[in-house]
Parts: sequence; structure tokens; C-alpha cells
Amino acid sequence: MTGAVRFDALLFDFDGVLIDSEALGNRHIAEWLTAAGHPITAEESMANFMGLAGPQFVDAIERWIDRPLPEAFYAARKAEDDRMMAAGIEAIAGAVAFVRALPADLPKAIVSSSPTRWIARHLDHIGLRDAFGDHLYSGREHVTNGKPAPDLYLYGAERLGVDIGRTAILEDSPVGATGAVASGGYVIGLSAGSHCGPDHGARLNAIGVDALADDFDAVARVLREGA
Repeated sequence: MTGAVRFDALLFDFDGVLIDSEALGNRHIAEWLTAAGHPITAEESMANFMGLAGPQFVDAIERWIDRPLPEAFYAARKAEDDRMMAAGIEAIAGAVAFVRALPADLPKAIVSSSPTRWIARHLDHIGLRDAFGDHLYSGREHVTNGKPAPDLYLYGAERLGVDIGRTAILEDSPVGATGAVASGGYVIGLSAGSHCGPDHGARLNAIGVDALADDFDAVARVLREGA
């Protein structure tokens, strides 16, 4: 990207922002639940579960099906995660070029609900592992309260040594956008993944993000010029 960045650091969500994993994951969840007698579409799965992890993810699904999840669900999710870890997941269009074009000295970190093992593997796959160094932060591993709490964004900014108020955050999910807005950072709601429908930006806008972007060219403009 050309032109100066108006922020002191960037925080990136991962799934749905840098890799196109949300549609794949939620399709698998919907297929498993439907086969188990709890009909749900991939779109409903994304609307209700996307961006959550750990106990919050499990609680959301159990509220939907109105009963505890069986062990078979966890086994199926692990098998699917292992399959995707082995195969690799492709980058969101424009993501790699965008990250590579950022100023080399601009602090940046991943702040994701996924485990760091998942983040590192897929960064390797898309060729961006070196761009983030050790700044891979997980809502499951680094903070007590994951998304939609603001804690992970505050933790990421602290680890980068920057003020959250001078930090731009890229988020795609309503859950993530909720936490990012609460953190006090400048939130860019990104609708670039294959999971984003026509009304995705409107949902993020209703949460209070500072700017919307349909692709990484738009993100670059926001970082230079504002919304």
C-alpha cells in the first residue's frame, strides 16, 4: 500500500480476515447438527456461532439445540480441524499482498479465537508466518475472557507496546466486532470472505464499527485516509 498509515499498530482477527475458513467450518457444523437431528443451515451457524470459541462456543450451540452436545460432536470437530490443518486453507483475496505491503516497522499481531497452533499452521500455508513473529494471540490461551469481551484486543495492544486508542483492528464477525468496539480501538469491519452475505456490512455497522471494507484495497484506503 502507498501512503502513511494513520495508526500505531494493526490487530488482525484471523479466520475470515486472513484465511477463508468461516464458510468451511460453519458448513461442517451445520451438516453435523442437521444429521444429528438439529436442523440448521450454514448461514444460521455463522449468525449464531461465528467468532466464538471454547465454553462460549459450546454454550451457544447447546442453547440452540436445547441439550448438551454429545462427545461425538467434539470428535467430529477434531477430525475436521485435523483435516483442514493437513490440507491448509487459502487466504482471503488480497490479504497476503496487503500484509506484505504494510510498512515493515508497523507493529502488528493476530488476535483470534482459534488456538495458536491453528494460526501458525495456516500462516505457514499462506506464507505470512514471518510477518507476525511471536505476536499470535488466542482468546483460548492468552486471556480469561475471549471474544466478545474486549480483553484479547487490549492484551494484543499491550504486547505490542501501543495504546489501543491508536490501534486499528480488522474484524469480520459480529462477535469479534463487539469486543473490538468495546476495547476502544479503531475497528474496520471487513466483509471480504466467502461467508459474507450482502447484509454483512450492515450487521457490523449496527454494532458500531468505525469503518467498513469489502476488500483489502478498501482497508488500505481507510488506514490512509479514514472512513
